[in-house]
Amino acid sequence: MSQTTHFVLPQSEIPTHWYNVLADVPEPLPPPLHPGTRQPVSLADMLAIFPQNIVEQEMTAEQRIEIPQPVRDIYALWRPTPLLRAVRLEKALQTPAHIYYKFEGASPAGSHKPNSAVPQAYYNKLAGTKRLATETGAGQWGSSLAMACQMFGLECVVYMVKVSFHQKPYRKMLMQTWGATVHASPSEQTEYGRKMRQQSPDSPGSLGIAISEAIEDTVKTPHTKYALGSVLNHVCLHQTVIGQESLKQMDLAGEYPDVVIGCVGGGSNFAGIAFPFVERKIKQKKSTRIVAVEPSVCASLTKGEHRYDFGDTAEMTPLMMMHTLGHQFVPPAIHAGGLRYHGMAPAVSHLYKLGLIEAKSYAQSQVFEAAVQFARAEGIVPAPESSHAVRAAIDEAIAARQDKQKRTILFNLSGHGLMDMTAYDSYLSGKLID
Repeated sequence: MSQTTHFVLPQSEIPTHWYNVLADVPEPLPPPLHPGTRQPVSLADMLAIFPQNIVEQEMTAEQRIEIPQPVRDIYALWRPTPLLRAVRLEKALQTPAHIYYKFEGASPAGSHKPNSAVPQAYYNKLAGTKRLATETGAGQWGSSLAMACQMFGLECVVYMVKVSFHQKPYRKMLMQTWGATVHASPSEQTEYGRKMRQQSPDSPGSLGIAISEAIEDTVKTPHTKYALGSVLNHVCLHQTVIGQESLKQMDLAGEYPDVVIGCVGGGSNFAGIAFPFVERKIKQKKSTRIVAVEPSVCASLTKGEHRYDFGDTAEMTPLMMMHTLGHQFVPPAIHAGGLRYHGMAPAVSHLYKLGLIEAKSYAQSQVFEAAVQFARAEGIVPAPESSHAVRAAIDEAIAARQDKQKRTILFNLSGHGLMDMTAYDSYLSGKLID
């Protein structure tokens, strides 16, 4: 096979700044509102759960934010991540399309999540925080924050959505290996968790419930702050190292994508690969299609409403202008636990409203069919969340075959699935249902 399939950057090419897409959008993002007064939140309002340096990033209008050297030093453990061309998959599909994927599963935690976990732990350490509380869906964020807290000497407590706590025991063990305390949510640790367990003893849990528990823990425990793994502006900001590296790697490949694809739940990995390409779309009038792919049973972009809503079920967070299925919505217990969220990042929702990105959704049987096809061709087993992007990329390649037109496809393979094998077992044994 003569084609170059790996496009690897030296460590000197780790991005020096994060990119803030909100500085370039033609219409400003509506501000979050205080849950009590319904007035725009101030910096002071946010200090109960976040340190000031994180809040300043959340509210910044700056286009480029410098990445601190201690964060870049830790990024260098795995960044820049490789960009690969899926030549074997192209051959299996008999497509004229060129398929590229950015492999974020190369990180120690196996996903893109450390891109934000490391700076969040760093900024909290600077601010004097001793302990971080958080939620996690599939466990990717919880394990990443556990690792980051270990690196900066912080305590970490994780409220893990109950269905994933039982479906993905090895992610729980990974968090514990990195020193975190992990509770199945809804839990007995918080007043809200106990209330939810009493109301619905068999609840599979949800990210909305787990967020409420983590915030309650934060406000009731001294020297504790909250860390969120998706949705908020500063999290999307941190993830843009993915897209910035991808732009340079596509230059190495001598191509520019016709379509950029990412799976989407709360929005962080999609923002990471998409936002730097959105900048090119805004400023250079590039015609690239940018596609967010969500599960059909939790499709906030394609089925939700664009309005103000709470980020959690207990109505403790500010109200955010986002695509939402309603903050009381508890998604079915699909295996893509990281995508089981009722709302979408306000920044991603805003780009969708402005027509700068598009969205589609798939049922989980379609997603696992694509994941197995990809694994058998390329050797990498994708996480169930990332497999939504794989599905869309394969469909784009099939469309290119049918149209007999070459197109260049780039997708974010946001994590490996080596701790999700019970999900693959369900699919391969015919037990997976939509």
